[in-house]
Amino acid sequence: MSMRSTSTSLVLHGRRINLRTLVEADYSGWFEVRSRCRDWLLKWEPRAATGAHLPDDRRSFAHRCGVRDRERQLGSGFGFGIFTEQRFVGELTISSISRGPLQSAFIGYWIDEAVAGQGLMPEAVVVALQYAFESLRLHRVEINIIPRNSASRRVVEKLGLRFEGVAERYLEIDGAWEDHARYAITAEEWQQRAPEIVTTWLLPRLN
Repeated sequence: MSMRSTSTSLVLHGRRINLRTLVEADYSGWFEVRSRCRDWLLKWEPRAATGAHLPDDRRSFAHRCGVRDRERQLGSGFGFGIFTEQRFVGELTISSISRGPLQSAFIGYWIDEAVAGQGLMPEAVVVALQYAFESLRLHRVEINIIPRNSASRRVVEKLGLRFEGVAERYLEIDGAWEDHARYAITAEEWQQRAPEIVTTWLLPRLN
C-alpha cells in the first residue's frame, strides 16, 4: 500500500482499488451506485433517528463529507470511497477509533452489487488494515456483520480474520435489533500474517 495525503484528501493505494476520502464532486458516482443497489444495501444499514434511511441528496452527501473530514482531522475516524479505475464502487470506514488503553477501531464496508464477488472488497479491507496497524498504530480492529449477510462474511473469511462469536441484538439495523457475528484482528496477528496477506491481496501478480 502507498499513501498520499493533501489538505483535502487522503488516498490509500491497493493493487486494483484505491481508497480515497470522498468530496462533494463524488456525489454523482455515489448516487448512481446507491440508487441502483438500493434494495441490495438498505436491508443491512441503520436508519437515522427519524426512522428513515440516511438521505441521498447532494446537500446531505456534502454534509457527510464534511463530517468525515472533521473526524479525520480529529483522528476519530476515516471514511473512504472505494475506486477502481477512477470508478466509484463502494465505501469503507475506519470508525470509533479509541486511544488510551484500547487503541482499537471498527471497519465497516459496502460495495456495488455489480462488482461483488470479484475480490475488490477483501483487497480494500487489507489496505485499511495495513493503514490501521502500520500508520495509525492501532492494536485491534473489529468487523461486525449480521450473520445472514453471507456476502459480507465471505470477505472476512477470505482474509482469515478470527471469529469471536455472536453479539446478540448488537446494532439496530433497518429498524430491528440484529445479532452480529464479531470478527477481529490484533496488531500481533497482523504482524505475523501481514507478509502473506499483503502478498496475496496487494502486490502485483506475476504472469
